[in-house]
Amino acid sequence: MKPKKLFGTDGIRGIANSFPIEPLTLVKAGKALVTLLREELNHNKTIKIVIGRDTRISGPMIESALTAGICSQGGLVRLAGEIPTPGVAFITFGMRADAGIVISASHNSYQDNGIKIFSSEGYKIPDEWERKIEAMVEAQNLSEAAPTGAKVGKAEFIPDASGRYIEFLKNTFPKKQTLKGLKIVLDCAHGAAYKVAPIVFEELDADLIILNNEPNGKNINAGCGALHPEQLQKVVLEEKADIGIALDGDADRLILVDEKGEVRDGDFIMAICGLELSKKGKLSKNTVVATQMSNFGLEQMLGREKIQMIRTDVGDRYVVEAMRQQGYNFGGEQCGHLVFLDFNSTGDGLVSALQLLAVLQRNGKLLYELSQVMRKTPQVLLNISVASKKPLETLKTYEKIQAIQQKLLHRGRILVRYSGTENLVRVMVEGDNLKEIELFALDVAESLKKELG
Repeated sequence: MKPKKLFGTDGIRGIANSFPIEPLTLVKAGKALVTLLREELNHNKTIKIVIGRDTRISGPMIESALTAGICSQGGLVRLAGEIPTPGVAFITFGMRADAGIVISASHNSYQDNGIKIFSSEGYKIPDEWERKIEAMVEAQNLSEAAPTGAKVGKAEFIPDASGRYIEFLKNTFPKKQTLKGLKIVLDCAHGAAYKVAPIVFEELDADLIILNNEPNGKNINAGCGALHPEQLQKVVLEEKADIGIALDGDADRLILVDEKGEVRDGDFIMAICGLELSKKGKLSKNTVVATQMSNFGLEQMLGREKIQMIRTDVGDRYVVEAMRQQGYNFGGEQCGHLVFLDFNSTGDGLVSALQLLAVLQRNGKLLYELSQVMRKTPQVLLNISVASKKPLETLKTYEKIQAIQQKLLHRGRILVRYSGTENLVRVMVEGDNLKEIELFALDVAESLKKELG
């Protein structure tokens, strides 16, 4: 199958105003998307596309380029402004649009930007659609038979897009519960949720301390948010808060800090919420969907509770694909992408926070105590530079990897995979004996260097 050039594992990304995140390419991408949707949806109605963005300085430039491309092919653009990624997915489905585009580079620094495309149902478009868009952009024949006169498209602002999303978020929280009595420190990462998130928690009666909600286009994710929870840890302890919540730049994921200042990642959230859903009979097929990167301790904990866990490739899109194909309703990633499919079609940091807070309130316990349900297994992770990426199963080292997995059976695991963006092979070993897994990881790393270096 022909590899994708523009699209990576999560949309198109790069340095803003450099290929492929520069106006000329994005105009072509906008044109290509309209053309593709006409072909795939097979209708003659006006193609409607929602566009939302985070707070990066390059956002309006990219928005203008995409809008120009879409309108030049007769499409209608509905502009949502600054709004979290999952808000675009929600509005796209709610407004019965044909697609939604998010302009964001998620947790990256402000110099980067990118686009992610959602289908009319709010799910990320399939790989095959991405390949077709790339082929159209590369062919550069999208100006043929372009509409003129009254058939040229237009752009409109969506009245109070953020307000619609806020009401949706509050409605995911149990109707008879509030956040009254909870002292919450909220880190908005100077990102897309800087307006939405405080309103949601305040209207649910939380005692709220807000951090990093003054974006200037260049401070998104800068030393704050889900990737940098140090400030949040400090403030939680200083203010004697009950919990800290850190979102990333586009608010599709979160990291938590408990009342003792300890960081709790997506694995802990899956453990707590998965167990709660199971107890209430609301966990579809009594199964949690995680990725290859989730800690072995999560797998052990769920197993003790008779909850099945399945693993997918790394990336929230693969988690969602597995959930849709097999009828599951809850899953996520260690990094904090949590998907509650009963509420939204993609990872949603605010939905996830609200579901976790509902568990706290319902049980009358704080996060540290609830987190004791799971103990993380020690983990060693090594990155090895490689000159080539030969199929792992063709290497002599593969036999060694399999032998280690047998030795770790039921008490750990080994995962070896190539990086999708760099010339690296990643070796991850988990087990109950730290010295043992360190030796295993070093042994495999040395073998891989000899075969691939």
